[in-house]
Amino acid sequence: MKRLGFFGGTFDPVHIAHLRLALELKAYCQLDEMRLLPAHIPPHKGVPSATPSQRLAMLQLAIQHCPELSLDTRELLRDCPSYSVETLAQLRAELGPQVSISLAVGGDSLANLHTWHRWRELFQYAHLIVAVRPGYQRPQSGPVAELLADSEVEVGQLHQVSHGGVVVAELSQLAVSATAIREQIASGYSAQFLLPDPVWHYIQQHRLYQQAGADQ
Repeated sequence: MKRLGFFGGTFDPVHIAHLRLALELKAYCQLDEMRLLPAHIPPHKGVPSATPSQRLAMLQLAIQHCPELSLDTRELLRDCPSYSVETLAQLRAELGPQVSISLAVGGDSLANLHTWHRWRELFQYAHLIVAVRPGYQRPQSGPVAELLADSEVEVGQLHQVSHGGVVVAELSQLAVSATAIREQIASGYSAQFLLPDPVWHYIQQHRLYQQAGADQ
């Protein structure tokens, strides 16, 4: 069974922690492909600072020399909020029942999963891969705890069943965030080495994330 992973996010901007985690999840879960899935308008966040075309350009620059990662732009090209359940339903309709589809999210997304649009339907179309830091404390009660009790599986299940499971992957993660990068740039500090060099050069060239009226 072919195994496809989709790593969603705003990528405003894409940085080294996004890319490294996507690679590690691909290896950990033995996926055949890992596709970055940028959102147009994330329902649980504000409107991104960079435009969809700018975020797409930065992603293309970031992975231009990385054949292990690819892009899926379907959410970015929709002029509406990016609901994961709708994207997964579309992917399942395109790929058919014999492909294993996994959506990769962070531990913070798992904690709030019950607030997502039609969240229980996600598992009709895909597995969920949750990247957590070592020592992660699992919820002991509530809908997410119930979900883990009912649906958590081992990585091997991603190879055997096309949807319906939750894999919790404890991986060391780089302490880099897009929010901190935007704040650094707005404050006049360099964000070099927190992003791939071509992405940093693009941000400088297009004067992204600077405070209004900034001269540099």
